[in-house]
Amino acid sequence: MKIYIFLLRISLGILFFYAGLTKILNPNWSASGYLKGAQTFSEFYNFLLQPAILPIINFINTWGLTLLGVSLLLGVAVRLSSRLGALLMLLYYIPILKFPYAGTNSFLVDQHIIYIISLLLLGSAKAGRFWGLEKWCSSLPICSKYPKLRELLG
Repeated sequence: MKIYIFLLRISLGILFFYAGLTKILNPNWSASGYLKGAQTFSEFYNFLLQPAILPIINFINTWGLTLLGVSLLLGVAVRLSSRLGALLMLLYYIPILKFPYAGTNSFLVDQHIIYIISLLLLGSAKAGRFWGLEKWCSSLPICSKYPKLRELLG
């Protein structure tokens, strides 16, 4: 079982790291096109298009994906990053949902739902402890001093 959780963690880590890195390296990339096409809660997603807010959304998007990938690849803070990643994927899912269709080729469930479930599984399984750095990180003196940090990390 551990090997499958490890493989899922690494696979998703590569996927998210690459998705974030390609956005960071592309100076023309912006979330505006995705936000403009929102089918559900379009008022909220249009609000995010404001010139003062969009750069923040772009930053959260690019670095959120990249750091989620790094966290999964290294097996560090997987509980925290998987929860935040699941939230990010939910924010990706909602704009393409035109109930009961998610995008053009899916009925309720698309890849974002699979990512959400997979990330929540990794977080609840403490996946960073399987051939990752999480066990080592949770044994650091700072984690002894702040037990909540140890819970958050692993």
